[in-house]
Amino acid sequence: MNEPILQVRDLVVRFPGKRGSHTEVIHGISFDLHAGETLSLVGESGSGKTTIGRAILGLAPVSGGSVTFRGETISNVSRAQRRRIATDIQVVFQDPYTSLNPSMTVESILVEPLAATGVQGGRERVRELLDAVGLPADAGTRYPREFSGGQRQRIAIARALALDPAVIICDEPTSALDVTTQATVLELFKELQERTGVAYLFISHDLGVVNSISDRIAVLYQGNIVELGEAHQVATAPRHGYTHRLQMAAPVADPKKQRARRTERLRALAEVADAAS
Repeated sequence: MNEPILQVRDLVVRFPGKRGSHTEVIHGISFDLHAGETLSLVGESGSGKTTIGRAILGLAPVSGGSVTFRGETISNVSRAQRRRIATDIQVVFQDPYTSLNPSMTVESILVEPLAATGVQGGRERVRELLDAVGLPADAGTRYPREFSGGQRQRIAIARALALDPAVIICDEPTSALDVTTQATVLELFKELQERTGVAYLFISHDLGVVNSISDRIAVLYQGNIVELGEAHQVATAPRHGYTHRLQMAAPVADPKKQRARRTERLRALAEVADAAS
């Protein structure tokens, strides 16, 4: 396999507390992301997965270790360096409505990053982007509020693609969508990756969702990676008790099976707690 495009080595993230204290939320984790690959970070709320994405983007402090992109250190860099890097590393957030300016038309939203970097032919690029995410050309004249949640997420994806990034950090991009819309958006992510070669760092709490899109999965528990491997193996035959708990968390229609899963989750959680103590 080629050299990784993004490398995280021994990453530590601490946030300041009261009276000079600090709370460490990421405890020296390491992973690689290769061009054209999807690596998913999976864990429950508070596991640290979103904090990792924010640290890579320069939105959370890197207290130890390093983040490198194409061999260049990008952790704790200057604003000028961060702006340059932002062309290559983009993000799609969980809630597209709050991440899209409601006072701007879709065309203005998509033209904005192009204009900021001096890209010519903005309007033609907007038409290309709308077509790429399955929206009609006249969507450019409308406002975000005029679209459904799934359509707004397509707009957010189009904006992330505008500058042809090498990496997109996808922070729970389908969790606010219904199951049917989730499936179509995930399929769109895969199609765009095949077409452009972009790499995804896909952040989610749902092991079932990421299994369908990932090449590899890293499972986060209390700021540590407890399991990292090929997607199918991690999702269907997990080796760690916490991963097994995530696997068992998916709801099922049969009440007896659901009760059995609940019991199994409690047992797995107890094992994880014992191992961590």
